[in-house]
Amino acid sequence: MSGTGRSTPPRLPPRWFIRVFWAGHRAVFRGSGGRVGLSRPKPGRAGLMRLRTVGRRTGDPRAVMLAYIEDGPNLVTLAMNGWGDAPPAWWLNLQASPEATVDLPGEERVVRGRAAQGDERERLWARYAELFEGDLDDYAAMRSRETPVVVFEPAAGGPS
Repeated sequence: MSGTGRSTPPRLPPRWFIRVFWAGHRAVFRGSGGRVGLSRPKPGRAGLMRLRTVGRRTGDPRAVMLAYIEDGPNLVTLAMNGWGDAPPAWWLNLQASPEATVDLPGEERVVRGRAAQGDERERLWARYAELFEGDLDDYAAMRSRETPVVVFEPAAGGPS
């Protein structure tokens, strides 16, 4: 997992911009009745899905838009918070209750989320790194903790 070896960290947009962008994306998704805002991965580009979890403290439904790649029947994303240090709330919710639903273009899947470990994590990290043109490790170095690679497997008995 070697990055570009740059001496300065990669530049990120300001946190407020990231939050406004994703809020806008959610608004477009809701405003279009779910017809706009989701996409399948393509060569060199991640797809976009909506993850629906249950709040670990409130029990209320929560939804977030995430980039993802496919690994066979599994969907894979990174548990980052705009590269901020704190873990994202959706990841904390998923750890408390791994059953979730993902919305993809034209379909809904019931899934079970887990963190990839060992060789699987290394393999999936390398696949994600291709999307970042070698800079993924540089971005990850901005965090004090390892960025979890999250695998969503089809849940038994759910639609796939």
